Amino acid sequence: MCRCLRVSTSGYYDWSKRLPSARQRDNERLLSRIHALHQDSRGTLGAGRMQEALVEEGLTASRNRVARLMAAAGLQGWPRPKRRGQRAQPTLTPPGVRNLLERDFSALEPETKWVTDITEIKTQQAKLYLCVVLDLFDQRIVGWSMHHRQDRQMVIRAVQMAVWQRQEQHPLILHSDRGSQFRSGDYQDYLAANGLLCSMSAVGHCGDNAACEGFFGLLKRERIYRTTYPTLDAARSDVFEYIERRHNPRMRRRRVKQDQKFSALSKQSVISG
Repeated sequence: MCRCLRVSTSGYYDWSKRLPSARQRDNERLLSRIHALHQDSRGTLGAGRMQEALVEEGLTASRNRVARLMAAAGLQGWPRPKRRGQRAQPTLTPPGVRNLLERDFSALEPETKWVTDITEIKTQQAKLYLCVVLDLFDQRIVGWSMHHRQDRQMVIRAVQMAVWQRQEQHPLILHSDRGSQFRSGDYQDYLAANGLLCSMSAVGHCGDNAACEGFFGLLKRERIYRTTYPTLDAARSDVFEYIERRHNPRMRRRRVKQDQKFSALSKQSVISG
């Protein structure tokens, strides 16, 4: 075989006994963790978000390297489906309500800016509607509610869950679109009674509530589009598991990492100053 391949016998035996390089061992460790994260996400993580997840765990790897390892292992993420938008119809805004958020999705403290919205989940039994309240400080879902009708009571229950967990009483903006549930008198009265400042998007500007739309995009891409729900209860159980056991813990870990990094940079600047 060595003669046919024009390789020296000593060279072949040297190669066969050679230990894996440090790069190869590092790739094997990364690939092992990539397999675990990919399986944990139910096959939804692509190279970009996989690289972010690895960095959050303290593993150094570029996006291109992660992409090469995933491609060699036959792993790929779940792509976002393309959908055509629909033109929104003009709606009236409750008196005194305007867009207080102005697309500023940053929050330096928790419980200062919340966003809320409704999405639809299809099941073989009927449609299920999900309303969430998201804190822009750490992207956690602090309130949520599900029902087979998207009425104002479902929306109020989601906000109630967020208010019950509220720790501070400083001014808090709650931003939504102009859906009829959010323009209802009961919803507006509840916000006023609990010291929440109502903010609403402009007509036909989904980007005004991009943070909430982003969460729904993740939820659907990672779970809903890849699952067939036979009943409403099956969908409720899966969405609950995603929010409380996957999304919120992941956002907490990410926020802790960011705070630790900021603290380290602050200490370094003080020392160098």
